[in-house]
Amino acid sequence: VYPNERMIYDQVFAQPDDFRQWQPLEILEELKVKARAAGLWNLFLPDSELGANLGNLDYAPLAEIMGRSYWAPEVFNCDAPNTGNMEVLVRYGTPAQQDRWLRPLLDGTIRSAFAMTEPNVASSDATNIGTRIRRDGDDYVVSGRKWWTSGAGDPRCEIMIVMGQNDPDNPNRHARQSMILVPTNTPGVHIRRYLPIFGISDAPHG
Repeated sequence: VYPNERMIYDQVFAQPDDFRQWQPLEILEELKVKARAAGLWNLFLPDSELGANLGNLDYAPLAEIMGRSYWAPEVFNCDAPNTGNMEVLVRYGTPAQQDRWLRPLLDGTIRSAFAMTEPNVASSDATNIGTRIRRDGDDYVVSGRKWWTSGAGDPRCEIMIVMGQNDPDNPNRHARQSMILVPTNTPGVHIRRYLPIFGISDAPHG
């Protein structure tokens, strides 16, 4: 990873912030092949035969080493929000959901996003979110606007975990929320724009 940092930096930041930046970087894909061949892949899943089966105590120093480079976690398929989304699917996904979404994420062939925060409220506190999740027969209707949706900028992103209120009248404000899987090609899903932070767009992740 380290010898390629300048090349990666130049590929991303030395270009104008246009569509070219929002494509996967070839060098990262090449490094992923090497990492996987070395058994350094999906290191974050404890108590599961799907990853390296490292506990937190063993994974923590590896995460510290990977954290020295902005790019390293993705090389080992250990980057957020994909790690957290995979953990959710491992623990709570149905077999069909795991086949459709978890296995491609574990293989690194697709990416995911996590949609929690919203533009009009202090939504790092999940009790403030206003997005609604309503059951309609065999379907769900999700209505809301999200902000800083980590991972949504990646063209390989195929699935989002979206947090919203499915029980807004529950007297316990901490029990009103749920999370739902939303494929990015679902009708009604629109990515309006990419939001930079201090002039950095975090492409191609977003």
